[in-house]
Amino acid sequence: MINKIFKTLLVFVALTVTATSYASRIDTLMVRSEKMDREIEVIVVVPEQAINNQKCPALYLLHGYGGDARTWLNIKPELKDMADRDGAFIVCPDGENSWYWDSPTNPKSQFETFVAKELVEYIDANYNTIKDRNGRAITGFSMGGHGGLWLSIRHKDTFGAGGATSGGVDIRPFPNNWEMKKQLGEMSSNMDVWNNHTVINQLDKLKNGDLAIIFDCGSGDFFFNVNNNLHAELLKRGIDHDYISRPGVHDGKYWNNSIEYQWHYFCKFFKGYRGK
Repeated sequence: MINKIFKTLLVFVALTVTATSYASRIDTLMVRSEKMDREIEVIVVVPEQAINNQKCPALYLLHGYGGDARTWLNIKPELKDMADRDGAFIVCPDGENSWYWDSPTNPKSQFETFVAKELVEYIDANYNTIKDRNGRAITGFSMGGHGGLWLSIRHKDTFGAGGATSGGVDIRPFPNNWEMKKQLGEMSSNMDVWNNHTVINQLDKLKNGDLAIIFDCGSGDFFFNVNNNLHAELLKRGIDHDYISRPGVHDGKYWNNSIEYQWHYFCKFFKGYRGK
């Protein structure tokens, strides 16, 4: 009887090891940017399915001002489980305090090119990704929310879906905040540059159906008004999108919750593509 129980336990352990042998992993990379002539840290959550030779979509997650490549995993430790559950990569680059622009004043801060071109090319060359815009989405919080919409609108050939949570989707009410003038110059003497580097002024590049769009903002957030304005402008232009407003402020607790909604949205987008 004891031997039988012991053998049963051995089988159970063997099955458990087998079942977890392809569990998701977290890769820490240094990815070279030719345009900036330096390497940038990137965290990649690799889902079990991709490790097991299945092609998977990728969500690019951008951090906010003062953050780095590890910020999203600190805000949402469950991302690793979410990647496994739904079979999607999560790619988190260090965007420094770039606002994800190609800065017209700083050649060492060219993060539009890095994220939308150099990083995507690297990830697609080195991982089991779906190498198509319908297998890529991008979003982020705060500065990264600006980046998620800035990059997806301007690079619709690369990203099929884009979003923002608590995003700085219009930078012009905040000319002295978050080192933006280090990237663009003083707003008072560079108004055209500031007008051309804000998300809400990129909408002329969109036609309805070009991009799957989701964004949200807490009602107590200092970016609440600019998000409402973006929502109103998209409605005026007849551009379909999901916009969510709920109680909350500009903090990790809000983003930990909001990314669940956006993850669900992007997974539905990816599933729709896979189903074709």
